[in-house]
Amino acid sequence: MSDYQISAIGHIQSPYKQKFAIPRQPRLVPEAKAKLIFAKEFNREEFVRGLDEFSHIWLLFRFHETADKGYSAMVRPPRLGGNERKGVFATRATFRPNAIGMSAVKLEGIEYKNGQLALLLAGIDLLDGTPIVDVKPYLPYSDALPDASAGFADTRPETHMSVEFSEQALEFINKQSHYPELQAFISNVLKQDPRPAYKKQKQGMQSYGMNLYEYNITWQVTDSHHLVTHIELS
Repeated sequence: MSDYQISAIGHIQSPYKQKFAIPRQPRLVPEAKAKLIFAKEFNREEFVRGLDEFSHIWLLFRFHETADKGYSAMVRPPRLGGNERKGVFATRATFRPNAIGMSAVKLEGIEYKNGQLALLLAGIDLLDGTPIVDVKPYLPYSDALPDASAGFADTRPETHMSVEFSEQALEFINKQSHYPELQAFISNVLKQDPRPAYKKQKQGMQSYGMNLYEYNITWQVTDSHHLVTHIELS
């Protein structure tokens, strides 16, 4: 097997500060905004000239937090409740031979500010700090295949979870002004039900926490209902 050296062209600034609660596919949470910050060698507008003509782009990236943990021939997709094993190449699991992933995300703009080139993105599903190895324009006539079959992941995941906010959480959201869509963002993240598969079978109230942007968010789950109990600065 030949060896190849690939260098990152930049990294992602994402609201997701930990793997927990990241949507399992891109664009499931449209309010998830991020930036691709270009590395010094690629920090020139020439590299992205004409890219603003496209509404969506492909990001090729590296699963940097799991790359050093090796790979597995068989994995347990969360979509199947973690109860069935599939070949790694039949899934989008992170534990891959080259730890490479891909996401099609919305391109909301190109920013060149204070000498730094960045892409403004939405619908992101990447961890903060994820290294990007390539960017390609999304081509609907070629990349969208409406008649394709998708095996065990043939439909968009739906959890039918409801989300409610405590008085403290709503007050915190209304007082902050950095993220106008913060409430919708939190709601849509929780509607994806980020709990581990084995936890979804348990009865009774469960408590969880996550970091989004610079906030610590705690919530409780009872049956199919989320209650955001508290939000504070990290």
